[in-house]
Amino acid sequence: MLLFLTILAVAAAVGIHFWWRQKFRRQQRQVQAKMEEFQRRQQQTTIDGNAQQQVLFNSMLEGLLVIDRNHRIYLANRAFKNLFGIKTELRGKTVMEALRMHELAELVDRAEGAGQVFDYELKLPELSERWLQVNAATISNSAGDREGTILVFHDLTRLKQLERTREEFVANVSHELRTPLSLIKGYAETLLDGARNDPAITERFLKIIERNTQRLDLLTISALESGRIKLNLQPVNVHPLAEKVLGDLKARAGAKNVKLVNNVPDLIATADENRLEQVLANLVDNAIKYGRAQGAVSIGGQKNDADQIEIFVQDDGPGIPPESLDRLFERFYRVDKARSREQGGTGLGLSIVKHIVQNHGGKVWVKSEFDKGATFFFTLPKGEKSQLRD
Repeated sequence: MLLFLTILAVAAAVGIHFWWRQKFRRQQRQVQAKMEEFQRRQQQTTIDGNAQQQVLFNSMLEGLLVIDRNHRIYLANRAFKNLFGIKTELRGKTVMEALRMHELAELVDRAEGAGQVFDYELKLPELSERWLQVNAATISNSAGDREGTILVFHDLTRLKQLERTREEFVANVSHELRTPLSLIKGYAETLLDGARNDPAITERFLKIIERNTQRLDLLTISALESGRIKLNLQPVNVHPLAEKVLGDLKARAGAKNVKLVNNVPDLIATADENRLEQVLANLVDNAIKYGRAQGAVSIGGQKNDADQIEIFVQDDGPGIPPESLDRLFERFYRVDKARSREQGGTGLGLSIVKHIVQNHGGKVWVKSEFDKGATFFFTLPKGEKSQLRD
């Protein structure tokens, strides 16, 4: 009996041991599962926070670069990568490893030493010029120890281009207005001092003044671009108008023994007659100036497939270099600057032609081959002959 009770007690103790062991293991697994769930949630929260942070940084227009305490890139947003043309992952790399730019690496060192750098202008070494403004500052913890450096990049390229355009514009305006205004002032003062009493001198001086006022093309193009010039659109017979323009420029052509030819057929355009005359005069004058001596300049035209009037001015000069064709109608652009200044050009004549034609709803273009001359074309709306004024 005693033996039986002893065996029963041992069995009970073993059973209780195994029961507690299983219960402990169940509790241990439950605790472990809860810990894993807690860690998973913590990781998800971190991932969500990082994702939200990345979305926020990538929505910035400015480039953002964050360097950690070990001088390695911690974060680079999408705008930064676009500015520098980078497709690969930058995290963990140094600035030199990622960008190969000594100037930027030195800027980071300078910011770490001084604490901050503002309004630093950085030019990227590219074929297409790009300028950036960089602001940099160190990041410190509550103890004042440096944790890293943050750099913000603003694209200054457009502002730089506008600044350069403004400087070129002021320089060109100053140069182009100085000569004609000085001549006008000088001859006007001479006339006021008594030369007006001699009719021959008066006429000659007034012609010089009138010729120099025509060089003030800047005023015309400014009015065209601002829309202050209103067109008086009427049916215009192009042939007699071309004949008038050639007659006005006959003396200038004669000085170079250039033959002027009117090949315009019976064409009626809807146009402002005075502005159309200005277009033809500019194109013919250019053809005489830059065509060859003892050459020929002709005006021609036809109806095109778009039911428009297509007019052209052609010369047999040296032609225009291919690299200049796309820029020929820009303000102040000259194929040969030295020769243009010698001829008295402002570099605005063809730009005026373009704006007048475009204001008529037409387009203008040029074709040229080396040593085979140049032909300038422009289109105008077609007019009706029945509506011509007597």
